[in-house]
Amino acid sequence: MGNALEKTYYSIQDYLKIEEKSLEKYEYHAGYIYMMAGGTPNHSLLTTNICASLRDSLKKKKQPCLTYGSDLKIATSDEDFSYADGVVICGKLEISTENPQAATNPLIIVEVLSSSTEKYDRGDKFQEYRNIPTFKEYILVSQDKMYVEVFFKPDDIIFWQYRSYQNLEEIIELKSIDCEISLAEIYFGWVKP
Repeated sequence: MGNALEKTYYSIQDYLKIEEKSLEKYEYHAGYIYMMAGGTPNHSLLTTNICASLRDSLKKKKQPCLTYGSDLKIATSDEDFSYADGVVICGKLEISTENPQAATNPLIIVEVLSSSTEKYDRGDKFQEYRNIPTFKEYILVSQDKMYVEVFFKPDDIIFWQYRSYQNLEEIIELKSIDCEISLAEIYFGWVKP
C-alpha cells in the first residue's frame, strides 16, 4: 500500500469522486485514501498468467465461477475497499451497498508480491480479507523467485491450512473450487530478476 493522501478524513463519497476522476487506483481504509503502487513487467505477466490459468481450470470443470483481474475493487467492510491482483467469485457477483464498484463475495484472492507490498499483503491486507465471509483461499505469488503459497480455510474450521510450491513440475490444488493449476503455467515467460 502506498502513502495516504493528505492526512485528513475522506468520506466514502469523497473517495468515489476522487477515483472516478483519476487515472490512478486508490484503496480506501476507514477514512483514508492510499494510492496503489505501479507494477513491474514480471508482476503484470504473473498476474495475467495466474488469472488465465484459474479461468481455464474453472471452464474445464464447468464451475459456476468467474475470474476477475486487478481492476475489481473488493469491499472488506463497509468502509474498507482494496484491490487484489486476481479474484475468483462463484455464483452471482454481490456488490457493496456503500460502494457500487466493489464486490463483497470473493472466494479466492490472488496477490503477486513485490518488495513494496509483500509485508502489507501478508499482514494487514490478509487480515482485512479474512473479514469477508465467502473468502476461503489466498494465493501469494512471488515475482522474485518461483514460489507460490496457498492459504485455505475449510468450512467450520478457524485455522487456515498452508501449502507452498516451488518446483516447476508441481500442481497447485485449489480446494475451494476443486481445481488445479500448474506452477509452469503461472511462471510461463517469467524472467528471474
